[in-house]
This record gives sequence, C-alpha cells and structure tokens, in this order.
Amino acid sequence: MALYNERTVPEVLQDIVGNIQEIIRSEFCLAKIEIKEEVSKASRPAETLGAGIVLSFYALGFILLAVVYALSIVMAAWLAALLVGVLLTVLGIALISSGGKKLKQVNVIPEKTAASFKENMQWAKNQIK
Repeated sequence: MALYNERTVPEVLQDIVGNIQEIIRSEFCLAKIEIKEEVSKASRPAETLGAGIVLSFYALGFILLAVVYALSIVMAAWLAALLVGVLLTVLGIALISSGGKKLKQVNVIPEKTAASFKENMQWAKNQIK
C-alpha cells in the first residue's frame, strides 16, 4: 500500500493564490509588451506624418495668402482676408467634429491581454471551486 503525500487545504489555497498572482504578473507583462510593440510600430509613421503636417501648414498658409491677394483685386483687402478666415473657421469646425467622432471609436484596450485575462480569471474561479 503506497502512501500518498496529501496536501492540506491551506497549502492548496496558498498554491492557488500563488498561481493567480503569477498569472496576473504575466498578464501585466503581456500588456506591456503588446503596448510597446504597437508604440514601436507607430513611432516612425508618426514622425513622417508630423513632418508632412508641418510642411502642409506652411503650404496652406501660402495658398491662403495667394487667395487673399487674388480676392483683394475684386474687393477690399480686409474683406478678402475676413472671407477667407470665416471659410477656414467653418471648415476647421467641421474637421474637428468629424475627427472627434472617429477618435471616440478607437479602442485603447489591448484585446489579446483582455481576452487572456478573462480566460485566466475563469480558470482561477474553477480552481477555487
């Protein structure tokens, strides 16, 4: 007759708590890695985008200045500048509104980590039962 080395309930619970702590640490590590990967992917395109935006602002400024000069041929210069400013304000408000709506749709939660975390929490609940 073989003797079984049985563990006590406190020892089992201590092991379960230790496993849960390790799982939570692993989930946070996975989330950090996942976020770092996404930031790394986005950094180079963001730099290019930023440079393009800066150059576009300068180009737009010169184009708008040309529009004001062109309109000043048929109307007073101050009225031409006011007209261009009002049109740009309306366009800017429309773009800000559209961008804000689209930005609200962005999901900032790391999906893989969230799914894995839910799965591990379910496993932990099953272990405690």
